[in-house]
Amino acid sequence: MLLIPLLFALLAAVSCGREHNADVVRIGVNDIQLPHWEVFKQKAAEQGIAVEFVNFTDYNQPNPALAQRRIDLNKFQHVRYLANYNVRNNDTLVPVGATEIFPLTLYSRKHKAVGDIPQGGQITLSNNPANQVRPLLSLSAAGLIVLKGGASWDSKIEDVDTAASKVTLKAIDPTLTAQSLESVDAAFVDDTFARPAGLTQQETIYTDDPERPDLKQYINIFAARAADKDNPRLLALAQLYHHPEVAAAVRAETGYQGTFKNNDPADLQATLRELEAKFRR
Repeated sequence: MLLIPLLFALLAAVSCGREHNADVVRIGVNDIQLPHWEVFKQKAAEQGIAVEFVNFTDYNQPNPALAQRRIDLNKFQHVRYLANYNVRNNDTLVPVGATEIFPLTLYSRKHKAVGDIPQGGQITLSNNPANQVRPLLSLSAAGLIVLKGGASWDSKIEDVDTAASKVTLKAIDPTLTAQSLESVDAAFVDDTFARPAGLTQQETIYTDDPERPDLKQYINIFAARAADKDNPRLLALAQLYHHPEVAAAVRAETGYQGTFKNNDPADLQATLRELEAKFRR
């Protein structure tokens, strides 16, 4: 089953290796099939900016591709994910524009409410540490797990007090969380994978509030190399995501639940630096 995603990731990598026309801005995405990107491309052309999209199916690929100058921007991650990547890889990629924040959603095909999950029930979540803090805090707030030392923005899956918790957790590849709903009590599924899997409000048993100030680190972004953080074409493209026609196309897509955010690059970069300092400690 893993051969197909791997094949697509390899194809994306080969595509990135083609000769790069300096007049064309290459943007790495992980949802090229969504119609709003065609609207985005048309609006960019109207501003005299030629855009080419490079699709990735492996979350581990877009940032290295950006660092290696195989693409010029990417849009697939939130600020916390980027901070974690930079620290782990001694890199300096930066956010140059906000896109949206998505509510954290716990799905179930077996239960109608969080309270219905039985003692010892199993919940799956992403195996990426950058995507685990938010689910852990939500599970703690919902009374499903107990975190040793209390819940904090530094909480790790290793901090779960399994003996005192109502449920057990299983960390898996985020591309498989939707599929896991057939065999577990509930799963945190990223919006990118929830929509193709056909998940809707009917399967939702918990949603957090995306407007909470402490969730700024989970705002999704356009990222660029540090040397290009003031590049006017890249800044214009990041802001173009908020063009009324592009935004309308995004919101019209089936199952979309995001909340648009327009934090300026300096604000996002300050959040990035704060997180990087925390991760280095």
